[in-house]
Amino acid sequence: MKDLRIRYLLLVFLAFISSGLLLTIIQPPFNAAFLAWCAYVPFILACSPKVKVKNLILVSYVVSLAYWLGNLYWIFPVTFAGWLAFCAYTAVLWPGLGCCLRYCRIKKVPLFLAVPVLIVAIERLQGCFLGGFYWRHLSHSQYADISIIQIADIFGASGVSLLVAMVNGLLAELVISIRIKRFSENRCLLKMAIVAAAVTATILYGRWRIDQSNKFIEAGPAVAALQSNIPQSVKETFEASEQIFDELLVSSSAAAEAGAELIVWPETMAQAILDRDVWPYLVASELEIKFDAALREHSKDTGYVLVGAYSARLQKQGHSEIGLARYNSAFLYLPDGHQDIRRYDKIHLVPFGEFVPFRKTFPWIYNLLMKFTPYDYDYSLEAGQNYTVFEMASAAGGKLQNYKFGVMICYEDTVPEIARAFALNQQGRKQVDWLVNISNDGWFVRFADNKVYASTELQQHATVCVFRAVENRLAVLRSVNTGISCMIDSLGRIRDGFLAGDMPHNAMDRKSCAGWFVDNVPCDTRVTFFSRYGQWLDACCLLGLAALMAKPVVERLISRRRKNISKDNANESSLN
Repeated sequence: MKDLRIRYLLLVFLAFISSGLLLTIIQPPFNAAFLAWCAYVPFILACSPKVKVKNLILVSYVVSLAYWLGNLYWIFPVTFAGWLAFCAYTAVLWPGLGCCLRYCRIKKVPLFLAVPVLIVAIERLQGCFLGGFYWRHLSHSQYADISIIQIADIFGASGVSLLVAMVNGLLAELVISIRIKRFSENRCLLKMAIVAAAVTATILYGRWRIDQSNKFIEAGPAVAALQSNIPQSVKETFEASEQIFDELLVSSSAAAEAGAELIVWPETMAQAILDRDVWPYLVASELEIKFDAALREHSKDTGYVLVGAYSARLQKQGHSEIGLARYNSAFLYLPDGHQDIRRYDKIHLVPFGEFVPFRKTFPWIYNLLMKFTPYDYDYSLEAGQNYTVFEMASAAGGKLQNYKFGVMICYEDTVPEIARAFALNQQGRKQVDWLVNISNDGWFVRFADNKVYASTELQQHATVCVFRAVENRLAVLRSVNTGISCMIDSLGRIRDGFLAGDMPHNAMDRKSCAGWFVDNVPCDTRVTFFSRYGQWLDACCLLGLAALMAKPVVERLISRRRKNISKDNANESSLN
């Protein structure tokens, strides 16, 4: 009997491992996207009513922790504490999912309905930890399937996850039906018909949105993205700041000669504070003055130049001391040689990379975490407050007109609400013509023998950004240190090729290399349901998860109350 239990537990363990492996290879760089439609099936089958809850929790947590630690290996060199903390938190979601699925199977809840609700809910909960980290969702594996992902303009990326999870739930249900010899029942046929209808409707909707796009999309101005190839270990010494700047200036000049009206530099690659107001308070400002002067001269009579750099604001520290609050920012230099009075300060800061959590709330935890950070000093940045909209004039299309765009810095392009906040104004009208993503993914490469080696983060980051374009029907121009710099159109297509440039033709090959490209940005006038109402599907699924988790508790309380009433009645009868 004991051997049988051990064998059964081993089968459960292997089932969870199978799902973990499948969920690994469906994402870049493996791109086995078709396996996403069955990746959760072993997991669902393992959540059998025959499995003890404690065993289910233990095994699923161990496998989930291994899955996340392995797939997020690229965070480890940056911050051991952040890597461990996030993986430990996210691993908890699998046991929660497993227990809910086990309960659904006990209560005979249709899995093709329960599984998608639960998976979308846990993916949303994944985005709640320390400001949010939306990564390795089921939907992201389908980034190249243009017909399927168009529903994101209604449901968000979660709509694609829900559809894929629905198929997973159906397949698991069919396997269970075959085991108990009920496959031919009308209920199974009805479930298959419903899921087939959902998939068919998704494809038809996607084709319709693609076919109608020519009516709403027109070519905008020629824009350029620069890509440097500087690992963070080199960048953070600040010894190569001038060399990095000069190399980007050469690429920027080449892009201008190729006809670019807007030239975008990657995040913080101008290693200086470009706010003139705070220069008198800096220990040394020679580099700031030099970089600012060079950018002013470069943009004059050339075009618009968007630069990722640091900014600062004076703030009081104590009664008499004055300190600087630092920001990760985007500055726009204008064709008249001036710096735009507006700038964008990054709103969604990355834990451990840009700030250490609990500095003000739990200082003792903060002090402990500081021991595991990349630096031995407080490097925390301040979060921005405003979604700045930049403007530029262009004669694209034969007539002079104004264009507007917003900037997402680093991982802000993975957070749906950031892009959505730029999309519409308060009147519900489209307020930008495209989005820009500047990022420094040099944190996530390996530098050895004077060569930069890419991690899986680079490609995965680009695929997540695809959904921001579809959700809001806004093209995204990416300019990323170490890659991947590319143009993503409003249908979510990562464009290969360009009008001019020296980057690889295939966009997903643009990793661990330097260069530039120029292309026309497509402007889409469509306003989407998602832009208006946001992550409403996620909220509905979270409510479904909460209701499902509350149901056993309520049932237990009701059962206990009935027992107490029965006991009281029995006592009264004995007294009478």
